[in-house]
Amino acid sequence: MADFIQHLINGTAAGTIYALVALGYTMVYGVLKLINFAHGDVMMVGCYLGYATAGELGVESQASFAGVILIFLAAMTGCALLGWFVERFAYRPLREKPRLTSLITAIGISFTLSYGFQLDLGPLPGAAPKAFPEIIHPTELVVLAGGSIVIWNWQVISLGIAFAMMVGLQYLVFRTKFGRAMRAVSFDHRVAGLMGIPTDRIVALTFMLGSALAACAGLLYAIKDTAIQPLMGLYVGLKAFVAAVIGGIGNVPGAMLGGLLLGLVEEFVVGYSSSSLRDAVAFGFLILVLLIRPQGLFGRAQLEKL
Repeated sequence: MADFIQHLINGTAAGTIYALVALGYTMVYGVLKLINFAHGDVMMVGCYLGYATAGELGVESQASFAGVILIFLAAMTGCALLGWFVERFAYRPLREKPRLTSLITAIGISFTLSYGFQLDLGPLPGAAPKAFPEIIHPTELVVLAGGSIVIWNWQVISLGIAFAMMVGLQYLVFRTKFGRAMRAVSFDHRVAGLMGIPTDRIVALTFMLGSALAACAGLLYAIKDTAIQPLMGLYVGLKAFVAAVIGGIGNVPGAMLGGLLLGLVEEFVVGYSSSSLRDAVAFGFLILVLLIRPQGLFGRAQLEKL
């Protein structure tokens, strides 16, 4: 029983990372009906921005409360600007083109970021993994059953941030003027523009917000695994996309719950079977969900007039 509870805790903590990245996928898809496959690599860039900021602060300052806040703010701001740049110069010129064109462009941006960061030129970090600094010192908050059940501080922080982001996004989408504009643009951006909604600004802000969420998720992932490398975004981003599809892509609570569910499935597979089956079971779970409920567990089927 103690092992089951510990796996439940670990799976929930891992799922929060997928959930935060999946929220970015969901936001962009909800507005543009675009799968931004470069989103995981934006998360990777956020990790390196946090790494660089921590290095500038020094060992004594980076672990302080102010230092941690500054690292998160620097990474999220930098990734928000990257999201604006990608949307403005890569996706916006293709908005009226077939969706396949934007999809191929997203894959191209993903490879540009992941392999470009392997270059050892100037500020680029090179291909070698980097040890992420211990900006949040791991602390055991709860210890039960003689040490068989342990809840760490970073697990609580990750879960708290993920739920706060989900609640905040739900409020933003359904209770604010910006959220109403987002929903109008997602319904029909041409009609929304005719009604006076600045569609370009709404789309750009959506990309910026999603990219900032990816940076936050990346830092939490780096705190957990302590090592970062340029290809990390491909793996985590793909898993987060799976989580978004499982939950119902375009649905904010669905992305959150899909991420948590995927984290739990992976943790129990590793705990009670073999770690080599982690990816196979995760993607098998995706196939099963799509066969039974193509719109995802929490999504709604939409009828299209032909």
